[in-house]
Amino acid sequence: PLRILQENFSKIKFGKYNQQISYDKEDEIGALVKDYNQKLQELEYTAQQLAQSERESAWREMAKQVAHEIKNPLTPMKLSIQHLLRVYDPKDPNSEQKLKIVATSIVEQIDALTRIANEFSNFAKMPRPQEVTLDLIPIIENVLEVFKQEATCEIRFVSDLKSALVNADKDQMIRTFNNLLKNAIQSIPAESTGEITIYVERFQETIQISIKDTGTGIPKDQIDKIFVPYFTTKTGGTGLGLAMVKQIVENHNGTITFETREGEGTIFTIYLPVAAQNQITES
Repeated sequence: PLRILQENFSKIKFGKYNQQISYDKEDEIGALVKDYNQKLQELEYTAQQLAQSERESAWREMAKQVAHEIKNPLTPMKLSIQHLLRVYDPKDPNSEQKLKIVATSIVEQIDALTRIANEFSNFAKMPRPQEVTLDLIPIIENVLEVFKQEATCEIRFVSDLKSALVNADKDQMIRTFNNLLKNAIQSIPAESTGEITIYVERFQETIQISIKDTGTGIPKDQIDKIFVPYFTTKTGGTGLGLAMVKQIVENHNGTITFETREGEGTIFTIYLPVAAQNQITES
């Protein structure tokens, strides 16, 4: 009985399900077991309360950021309409042109609101991955081809693997690489001739995908928040991209890390488990 107690003590994990000990004798060991089981229940309740508090805090912060981001387009929309009301004159031959300018501006702001709503909805309703065995190499190559058409920097793909098979949701993998490539491109100043390199390697029982850019790097005061769901002040996007990437990777039992140096660039690295029933071969 003491050995059972010792083994169970060593296995206790906060926030995880811990098996209670079954012991029906009314002796000193039984008293210990009773106290142990009671403490497990208290621990489980405390973990649930803490998790709920953390979720509520995260969603409150998210709601503040969503509200802030929605207000940003609303202000210029209101000002544009007020300006139009002041200057619009049906008899003025230039009124039609003024109306078109204001209408175009309002449509752009509405598009921004739609993008915010869609990104927030996608993040909040991230479905469980529909996993199948995928080769990541052609998926990444196809994503790169799309970005190469628009990017002004050089994009390279490096891998010694013939295939990189994982169990994953294809659409979510494409969304992940889209986000990381877009971030990498945006990190490179327009006046700079930057470079982005994607490496795919086998690391123990995982496929390692690294996306390296020669951009501006991540400021020190943002490093701890990089995967936190918050809205950025960066023009043309929200701060949900990397939070969504992290959620997707972890839903696939993977991990994501990054290294960064201000003024030199950033490397994001994803580790995904190798598909168990397949072998990854090197060329």
